Formats: sequence, C-alpha cells, structure tokens
Amino acid sequence: MFLNDQPVLVLAPHTDDGELGCGATISKLARLGYKINYVAFCSCDESLPRNFEPGSLRRELFEATGVLGIPPENVTVHDFAVRKLSYSRQDVLEELVRLNRSLQPQMVFCPTLGDLHQDHSVVAQEALRAFKTKTILGYEVPWNTIEFHANYLITVEESDIDLKIEALRKYTSQTSRPYFSERFIRAHAHSRGVTVGAEYAEAFTLYRAVY
Repeated sequence: MFLNDQPVLVLAPHTDDGELGCGATISKLARLGYKINYVAFCSCDESLPRNFEPGSLRRELFEATGVLGIPPENVTVHDFAVRKLSYSRQDVLEELVRLNRSLQPQMVFCPTLGDLHQDHSVVAQEALRAFKTKTILGYEVPWNTIEFHANYLITVEESDIDLKIEALRKYTSQTSRPYFSERFIRAHAHSRGVTVGAEYAEAFTLYRAVY
C-alpha cells in the first residue's frame, strides 16, 4: 500500500500528541523500514508542572520518539505558544507548506478535524490545506473528541503497544494524566483491534488516500 522509500510525516500540535495518537503505528512503520519525520509545534514549557525545568518536554519528546525508532535528526520541535496556535495560523500553514515541498511525504498523520482542543484543530485544518495532494490520516485522541469517524484502522503487534507504552513513560512530567496509563493504552488498542479481528489496532479518520 505504501512505499517504505518515501517519507511519512507525523504532526503533533504539542509534544506527546503523536505518541498518544499513533505511537504504535509509528513503531510498526519504523520496524518496517519507513523513514518517519516528526514535527511538534509547541514545546509546552508553559504547561509544565512547577518542579520541572523549561525544556523538559522537549527532552522527553526526543527520548520518546527515539524509543519508537525515529532518529533525532528527523524530529523538530517549534516554540509556538501553547493554546494560541490560532494566533499563528498563517505561520503554521507556511511551515506545513515548506514541509510538503522539502519532504514530499507520501502519508501525513495529524489530529482530526473533530478534535476539540484549539491547537489540535488548527493543525488539522491547516494540514488538510497544505497536504491535500497526499494521503492524510487523522489520529484518535478520545478525550478530546465527541465524535470520531474510525474508517481506517492499522493493526499493530503487542511489541508495538509495548514500545508505545515505553515511549510515553519517558514523559515523566505527564504521568499524572489518566490517558498515559498502561491500562488505558492497552485496553483502547485492544478494543480497536477487536473491531477488525485483530488483537491490537489504532484507529484513524482517512481524509484522503493517494496511491
């Protein structure tokens, strides 16, 4: 279906969104030899707990993506203000257009249009504009969505779920969040897998498929 000599691009409004939304899929694609690029728009220093130094989430992101098989040179973290991406919408779009030209990705992962977080919706909307000639998959963030159209599922191995959990454990600044729990991650992936006759899967909204 996809060629592993053409890049895959993961877009994360914040550090950790890509791992949460499609971490097991990233692990699977890396295991199969795909070149994966990861771009986060907010380093989220404003959201850090008081006992963590600025830059902690940036460091945690590089550790987490390394666990999933993405080399550090393929990871970019911008410093847009968290919860204020709508004020920088044109800059976000221009960065996405630049990425489209420089990387020529065959497949792009981004949040869904139905994601209620203001930063997530900006990245989703502008990604569809910038990458309208590419395959675009919106990853699932259940705690931010009321409705989610799961019309594309990617089956993954238990080892991919294990690596997703290991990657998320690198986010020591975020361990209090309930959706970081191993119990939730395994249960949700298993639930999605059962719907397609597999042990584990991650669900996406397919916005455009280009073969």
